[in-house]
Amino acid sequence: MEVVRRRVRTRQDLTQEVTVAQWLEEFLKRKRKIEETTRRSYEGHIRLYLTPYLGRIRLDRLRVGDVAGMFEQIEEFNDVIAERRASAEREVRASVKYRRAVSTATMHRIRATLRHALNVAIRQDRLIDFNPAAVLEMPAQARPKALVWTGDRVEEWHREFRDYRTAERARRGGRRVDPIDAYVRVPRPSAVMVWTPEQTRLFLEEARSHRLLALYRLITLRGLRRGEACGLRWKDVDLDAGSARIAWQLVQLAGQIHEGRPKTDASMRTIALDAETVTTLRGHKRRQQQERLAVGEAWKETGFVFTQPDGDRLHPQHVSDQFLWLAYLAGLPPIRLHDLRHGAASLMLAAGVEIKVVQETLGHTSSSFTADTYTSVFPQVAMAAAEKTAALLLGDGDEGRGVLRQLRV
Repeated sequence: MEVVRRRVRTRQDLTQEVTVAQWLEEFLKRKRKIEETTRRSYEGHIRLYLTPYLGRIRLDRLRVGDVAGMFEQIEEFNDVIAERRASAEREVRASVKYRRAVSTATMHRIRATLRHALNVAIRQDRLIDFNPAAVLEMPAQARPKALVWTGDRVEEWHREFRDYRTAERARRGGRRVDPIDAYVRVPRPSAVMVWTPEQTRLFLEEARSHRLLALYRLITLRGLRRGEACGLRWKDVDLDAGSARIAWQLVQLAGQIHEGRPKTDASMRTIALDAETVTTLRGHKRRQQQERLAVGEAWKETGFVFTQPDGDRLHPQHVSDQFLWLAYLAGLPPIRLHDLRHGAASLMLAAGVEIKVVQETLGHTSSSFTADTYTSVFPQVAMAAAEKTAALLLGDGDEGRGVLRQLRV
């Protein structure tokens, strides 16, 4: 009887029974003016999780317990994946070869998609008057702490890397083990690892003869995202002024390349370029002109700074693959390409760059996020802060007395 009252109150068709799956399909149809990355995210959450677990439930009968049950089942399958991957039987391991455990962060994003879809059902169609996804309590979404590859951590990782390759070669009956596969499989102290300044220098030396050296240098020193680096256009670069405007990006979705503007206003920014990076970009431009002459009429005029040898758009995954090879050849412990961005922030802070400048360079929306994420990565940052504090209170020099005089004014 309550269902009938609700439908009368919200002016619904009393004969209509909308399921969660039906509504999610309708929700996607209505989301026309959204970024392609956001659309793919919605589609993935709906196809892989929301429809299989909740799709058959009537929309007006969806309860908090149903949503909680979905996440419990996802966590249970995470355990299954972990158990099967640890199995000694090849067939058992193969059954989850391409399945990845769903992280807490991903679960929060799945819940956000459902919450948004249900809010639309409330506001636009008045199909329901309660959003169970909005009140569900979930585990805290803690960001992994960035750690530096210190000497002890590097030594321990190399030992585990050697042991893994030896064990894997024995398991395969002496057959060759793909070094890059082993390189990325051996666990790291944290999901986010950062190279020291010396390790970063070794990487750039290894990349010196690579045709994408300028791209890796931009990411390493200026903290560009992968899509921003791949989407950098010559018309947005002023080599004489030593600046580049970040106004376009290339992103990879389901193996396809999509172009578009950065997602937030803060990501639309102009960055300064150091003299050596400008020199590197000039050399890259000359090399690109030589490639253009070499292919002649087959050249594809895309206007991008970083391209394939025929001028076509650069595939983001290729950039990541080449990065791993260069890091491996340099004998460095592994980090993700995106971790170069973390390293850039840490290097700037260790060099004494103000947090506001770091925030604007990275394209963050707030300096508090920048500070919370990066100020504790390099010990030098904390040490510099401690020394400045001590100098302020205890220093006998002119600098300490000058600061105190300013505070008294």
